[in-house]
Amino acid sequence: MDIPLDVQVICKDGPAGRSKSIIVDPIHRMITHIVVAEKQIPHLERMVPLEVIMSTESASIQLRCTRKELATMDSFIEIEYLTEEGVCPEGKYQDRFYWPHVVPRDEVVIPIEIERIPLGEVAARRGMHVHAKDGRIGSLDEFLVDPINGHITHLILREGHLWRQRDITIPLSEIDRIEEDGVYLSLDISAIAALPSVPVQRRKQ
Repeated sequence: MDIPLDVQVICKDGPAGRSKSIIVDPIHRMITHIVVAEKQIPHLERMVPLEVIMSTESASIQLRCTRKELATMDSFIEIEYLTEEGVCPEGKYQDRFYWPHVVPRDEVVIPIEIERIPLGEVAARRGMHVHAKDGRIGSLDEFLVDPINGHITHLILREGHLWRQRDITIPLSEIDRIEEDGVYLSLDISAIAALPSVPVQRRKQ
């Protein structure tokens, strides 16, 4: 199962939004959640556990839940408000702000968005930098995931001057680490260019 980013997400009762990022446990090298931005304004982002994914295609992800059930899942973005007195919790000002944001006239209040990434995990996004041992080689496009246990088996590169005509699939064993600023590999650029291309089945829309 490949987990595409920035594609349509469909619930059992219709289109629900788009996939924005993936939450990764870098220690166990597995995906725990995808982040879905809801279709309706204000496009709230929800953390969807991996087991809720029913299937994926090149341009869509199908979920086992309804749109109403999606709306009850944990928010990915938490908003705090910075005032002259310090940081205030969301509840104090949430009825005075509208999407995207409006500042009250009588005081200076700055909304701050905080990503609620589980402790010890990182958010991986499409376009995230991928680094070989001897330099940056391209950007992350997708992860290949074992649908049974959620473990990452490969990451897919489709950018970079060495491989414009084919997908480059990097096996899990060659991923050195995943950090907030990118994915780091244990191979150099020449070794990556020599990797065989693993076929990825994608349905045409």
